[in-house]
Amino acid sequence: MGGGGGAGWARRGEAEAGPGPGAGPGGAEAARGPEPRSPPAPDYEALPQGAAVSTHMLAGAVAGVMEHCVMYPVDCVKTRMQSLQPEPAARYRNVLEALWRIARTEGVWRPMRGMNITATGAGPAHALYFACYEKLKKTLSDVIHAGGNSHVANGTAPDPPRGDTGAGGYRRPAPPRHTRVGSGAGRGRARPSCFAGAAGCVATLLHDAAMNPAEVVKQRMQMYNSPYQRVTDCVRAVWRNEGAGAFYRSYTTQLTMNIPFQAIHFMTYEFLQEQLNPHRQYNPGSHVVSGACAGAVAAAATTPLDVCKTLLNTQESLALSSNISGHITGMANAFRTVYQVGGVTAYFRGVQARVIYQMPSTAIAWSVYEFFKYILTKRQEERRAGK
Repeated sequence: MGGGGGAGWARRGEAEAGPGPGAGPGGAEAARGPEPRSPPAPDYEALPQGAAVSTHMLAGAVAGVMEHCVMYPVDCVKTRMQSLQPEPAARYRNVLEALWRIARTEGVWRPMRGMNITATGAGPAHALYFACYEKLKKTLSDVIHAGGNSHVANGTAPDPPRGDTGAGGYRRPAPPRHTRVGSGAGRGRARPSCFAGAAGCVATLLHDAAMNPAEVVKQRMQMYNSPYQRVTDCVRAVWRNEGAGAFYRSYTTQLTMNIPFQAIHFMTYEFLQEQLNPHRQYNPGSHVVSGACAGAVAAAATTPLDVCKTLLNTQESLALSSNISGHITGMANAFRTVYQVGGVTAYFRGVQARVIYQMPSTAIAWSVYEFFKYILTKRQEERRAGK
């Protein structure tokens, strides 16, 4: 959809009007004149210029808050199941048993403790995340296809309608159903899913910078026998006892985990979208399935890094006893400590809860994001059309 104006949109009136001027006796077409045409349907993958950033940020913020809040109880269980040496009362066989025991012994609302700080961090973090992702994906698409849009980065070119009449009055030939970048004429070009992965990696830098302090507070409040009842108590205690640097102690590990996570996540999502939704229409079913599968694959592959991140965030006391320096700092130190305390199997603690958490989380995030992007773009196009 790189062309300007409405040349790329469906023009039913022109397509049905018959041959152009001079093609028939008497130039009946010219005498009749062009038939009125309805405004084009909005293409939510190619947002109006100037409105894209705000739309992506708003849709991303809503998606992020919903994703983290809906699945927060499972996230609480994941944090506890990743504990290297849990208390006997905090040893759980599976997610359902953990939720039942936590609610029965610690109160129904215990799995929700810390959700407010998570929602506070998730809004701006995901706003930056999705806006950066879409902007970079668009930029990368322009590198290989000047004036292109996210269809190119996603791996498909949109279908001009059959018989569409161009701005110069000529009739375009019917195109193939869709064109994949990297095949046919585009042979030798980079795969579009690689662009999605690269955009997701860069977007992760902004997301984690905004989200890391909230992650530290959240995970300390989720632990069994946590001394913190309120977010402010936890923030003050961490600031006073460990300094401001404690809020970013796990940042490098978080990036080391999330960069491959998001690369796998976005590449899997875009690949599945190419298969399930090649024309990139608004299709909630394909967004849910693609998001859930992408989250599951990425979560399972990066569980060892997530265990190390949890250790750095919580500074688990029993693990600290095996660490000479007192505080666990850095990914290499965390990896050594995990191995010393639990061996190789410790790197996969909580993998079941992590996959169960990520599948619906990413499905929710993508479906909500695509829905709001579609609605906001549709309204913008209707206003531009004067409705």
